[in-house]
Amino acid sequence: MLNVMGKLYGLVIALRNALYDRGMFRSYSLGARTISIGNITTGGTGKTPLVAYVADVLAEAGEKVCILTRGYGRSNPRERVLVSDGTNVLVDARTGGDEPVELARKLICKAIVVADADRVSAAAWAKDKFGITALVLDDGFQHRRAKRDLDIVCIDATNPWGEMIPAGLLRESLDGLKRADAFVITRSNLVESTDDIRSALKRKNAQAPIFESRLNIARATDLAEFLNRAGEEATHEIENKSGVLAFCAVGNPKSFVSQLELDGFTVKGVRSFADHHVYSQNDIDQLETEARSKDSPSLVTTAKDAVKLPGLKFTLPCYVVEADVIISDADAFRDLIISS
Repeated sequence: MLNVMGKLYGLVIALRNALYDRGMFRSYSLGARTISIGNITTGGTGKTPLVAYVADVLAEAGEKVCILTRGYGRSNPRERVLVSDGTNVLVDARTGGDEPVELARKLICKAIVVADADRVSAAAWAKDKFGITALVLDDGFQHRRAKRDLDIVCIDATNPWGEMIPAGLLRESLDGLKRADAFVITRSNLVESTDDIRSALKRKNAQAPIFESRLNIARATDLAEFLNRAGEEATHEIENKSGVLAFCAVGNPKSFVSQLELDGFTVKGVRSFADHHVYSQNDIDQLETEARSKDSPSLVTTAKDAVKLPGLKFTLPCYVVEADVIISDADAFRDLIISS
């Protein structure tokens, strides 16, 4: 049944794409350099760190950057929210969405962040209010109403595609990859080889360059310090990586655990919640009970999760893992962004 529904969904998406390709559905210029970072699948593909990376490159090149994002999981998805004015984070995760707030914190003094389902309208507003010269579309590959100068598609090395939703993760058929200008195979360090993925991408789109990315855990910071120091260097980091209890509400929790283990953490237990889960005090209490039962001295979580934890009480140490993205052939990737 799910496969049948997936085929019907795929036909609808294929028709929509054909109407855009033939000009029967209109795409609108956003009036500034526009770079889209997107996926062909649902779930976590490691896209958010790449959005931050691209915004950082543009800011370093002197652009006035704005990230436009839908802001999944926020309390009022129809409302336009200025998450960051480039200097301050203005809202909490419930209002702005967990990933937009995570991006806003990471890009203090580098990018403005706006959450709005209507990227075309939001772009015009941001340009008028802030004098934006470069726009980064977060999760923009299927948002064809907005024209873009560069279309980058993230492919998760640990789970690249599969069946069409709802049977699998694919948002559209692999033929959609023909629209991409570049590919980034994310989490490349968590698999033995990316050769099969590269071959499949080249069969669909021989012209688009293929890059690879991996995450490197830069620090694991005390939660209280993390929440109080957006944009500042950490001073209180984890000392004992042995026996931690990991928890997260992300699209690909297995990759988070694999990354922890790769970077020297001994993970005694894992608790995963649905993507964009809003934490309660009861959740924290249960996590700490589980940690104690496993003799885990501390908890670790992601920055995306940490922005949803203000106001909740912890009796065990909780640390926030922050990762930097490493791009293969970084100079060529930077040149691609700057020249778009």
